[in-house]
Amino acid sequence: MRRALNRGWKQLEFEVADNRLISHPQTPNPLTDPSAAVRAALEQPHEYPALRQALTPDDCVAIVLDEQLPRLVELLVPVLKHLNEAGVAPEATTLLCTPSSSPQTWIDELPDDFQDVRVEITDPSDRKRLAYLATTNRGDRLYLNRTLVEADQIVALSGIRYDPLLGYSGAEGALYPAFADRETLQQLSLGLYLEPPGDEAWPARRAAAETAWLLGAPFYIQAIESQGDGIAQVVAGSVQAAREARRQLDACWRHAIARPADLVVAGMSGDPTRHTLTSMAAALSCAARVVQPGGRIVLLTQADPKLGNEMEIIRSSDDPRQLYQRLRGDIGPETLWALQWSSAASQANINLMSGLPDDTVEELFATPLHEPREVQRLLDRSDSCIFLSDAHKMLAVLE
Repeated sequence: MRRALNRGWKQLEFEVADNRLISHPQTPNPLTDPSAAVRAALEQPHEYPALRQALTPDDCVAIVLDEQLPRLVELLVPVLKHLNEAGVAPEATTLLCTPSSSPQTWIDELPDDFQDVRVEITDPSDRKRLAYLATTNRGDRLYLNRTLVEADQIVALSGIRYDPLLGYSGAEGALYPAFADRETLQQLSLGLYLEPPGDEAWPARRAAAETAWLLGAPFYIQAIESQGDGIAQVVAGSVQAAREARRQLDACWRHAIARPADLVVAGMSGDPTRHTLTSMAAALSCAARVVQPGGRIVLLTQADPKLGNEMEIIRSSDDPRQLYQRLRGDIGPETLWALQWSSAASQANINLMSGLPDDTVEELFATPLHEPREVQRLLDRSDSCIFLSDAHKMLAVLE
């Protein structure tokens, strides 16, 4: 049987015997017109009135924007047009973003009609740009971005993904803790999880839900990514829509697999410049849940991310097990990728077919691969295998 996996822009095919393949979960196809999906979601939200009914021409609107979304401008422009049709002037609209190392080239792609829209990057350490919102049930004083607190209407345009802090990102998780003060960010960053999210909300998501309630009635537009760089679904509305988006994300990307395999081949498709060391570690973490102890993971990606000081974390140890034990007691945003990577390398042998130099791959506790035939040889020698498409987006779990 021929099986295909995408590696960046390129599709690779492998021959696998039927009796050796345990699972190859399907991934969602992209929408042909994401803009139309956003327009439809704005007019007919999930168990909620259309956004325009909550707006007046005098409103100041804050749009919380997830810059990691693919096809960002195609998703954003229908929102801006919807606000404009409701009488909200572009200059009364602020696009709120979190700090990012990526250039904001999408701003230049906005139509001329929306060049007066303000863009603000939050600064969690600048007290002048923060405002007191309320005291939480736990007795904590809650400080958030001032523009967010003072807005007449909040719209969150975000992706919904599996998240090590919130369980599920998106909706209220797009607001908090992303736009809180630095102290809150530092405190919550210690509560990261490697386990899959379940029915019970993790502490950070419970805090995010309380924050959203204190902010009033934010309107959520949540995009579920497809394979590659596309959008599979758009869900809009309020609290009920947040639940529905989580349900749909699980339907698209959560897969129960009958038993672990000797070999797990994980792919990462789409624009390789969007694939970071963090997303590569997430793919390995996904594969590690369904590989036999002592088995093998092959990660297929064209990524060649620029590596800086984060590599010093890996270079500090020659043994992935020792590194994992050292990091697990101090999980933070800067070390999460290394924890996921060292955890996977502790459980299985890793082969990496990427754009990284061989010596860097070896520093990452992995063996470099260069040709598809090398992957085929590993498949031929394995007793069982699992294929995971876009493993960095997927949640694979054993039944």
